[in-house]
Amino acid sequence: MPKEKKKQSLAEKINVMRASVMGANDGIVSVAGIVVGVASAQSNNRAIFLAGIAGMLAGTISMAMGEWVSVSTQRDTEKRALEKESTALDGHYEEEFNFIRDKYQATGISNELATQATSEMLSEDPIDVAVRERYGFNPKEKTSAIAAAMASMISFPTGSILPLVSITMFPQDIKMIATVIAVIIALSITGYIAAALGGANRLKAVIRNVVSGLLTMFVTYAIGSLFAH
Repeated sequence: MPKEKKKQSLAEKINVMRASVMGANDGIVSVAGIVVGVASAQSNNRAIFLAGIAGMLAGTISMAMGEWVSVSTQRDTEKRALEKESTALDGHYEEEFNFIRDKYQATGISNELATQATSEMLSEDPIDVAVRERYGFNPKEKTSAIAAAMASMISFPTGSILPLVSITMFPQDIKMIATVIAVIIALSITGYIAAALGGANRLKAVIRNVVSGLLTMFVTYAIGSLFAH
């Protein structure tokens, strides 16, 4: 009988989507900054393209490794929390019980009801409940460092393609403005998606994202102009 494929949890799906959106966003901003900076210094499309490709490759590896290290560190921290809480429940059960009960009481629940709720919850799944209440995460929701790294490895170069193509394919007299417009549109999309995933204000997120991209391009353009010849 074939083994049933394990379904991704909601936390895992959100983690992968977060890594994908942020990877694409960083790819757009990073490579746009590089190619605009180089283009402001010279008009050689080959040099601009090579600089953009180099930035794309470096950013892809950096983002993927960064996600892998970040999520792996998070998983290690959560594992340590599980171990500490397991030891605490074995040696200081009453203290952990009182901590959870008092936390429930602080929300306005009566002492009697808080005691009953704590007793019932700890009798069913003591470690998971204690970890969730003391450390604020659900041990049942796992995140994958490899999945996050792979998402960034794919999304960063995907986001990088837009500014790279814009700066090298458009005619010389309009390629700079065309790249800026393309980047603004792309950052508006990634900013909106990121805000939607996090439940934040969409308009503020879009404005913040676009402003950061424009500022990046302005700075690299100004620096490149200093070395123009």
